[in-house]
Amino acid sequence: MKKEHKKKNGFFADFKTFITRGNVLDMAVGVIVGGAFTAIINALSTNVLKPCINWVLAKTLGKDSLSEIFTFLSKAYKTDEAGMSVVDLENSIYIDWGAFINAIINFLLIALTLFIIVRTINKIRNRMDAKELEEAAAKKAEEEAKKKEADAAAAEKLAAEKVAIEQMYANIARQTELLEKLANK
Repeated sequence: MKKEHKKKNGFFADFKTFITRGNVLDMAVGVIVGGAFTAIINALSTNVLKPCINWVLAKTLGKDSLSEIFTFLSKAYKTDEAGMSVVDLENSIYIDWGAFINAIINFLLIALTLFIIVRTINKIRNRMDAKELEEAAAKKAEEEAKKKEADAAAAEKLAAEKVAIEQMYANIARQTELLEKLANK
């Protein structure tokens, strides 16, 4: 029974670790923002661009809207209230070019917007990277200057120590010489 309890704790602990990782949270936020973004693009396409396209189609093709652009593969007819024979769209087989054009417009809008967002983010990252590179280069130059100063100070100290040692040996030699002169007298 203890084993099962440990497995549950392990499972839930692993799940907690998985769910609280940054990537999962970022992905969840991305999905939510993406859904809202899709609603905005669909509204722009349906309520702004589609009426403009419908107006152009009405002027050029004599059609009232994108929803009237079909290529019929098999037509079925029905009689309307006025007794006229009209195409029965529910039972006909056709290509709905209006829906296809609308999907292309939505795709292009989303792709363009995402391109602009990614491009902007990349420019910001490049600026930040350039700034970080400049800071790193300045820090490296500063460290190299400090190292050169430390090396110069160490070399100066070593030279001073060498001079002091040489002077000490010279003093010892002179003292030895003086002691020998005194001892010989």
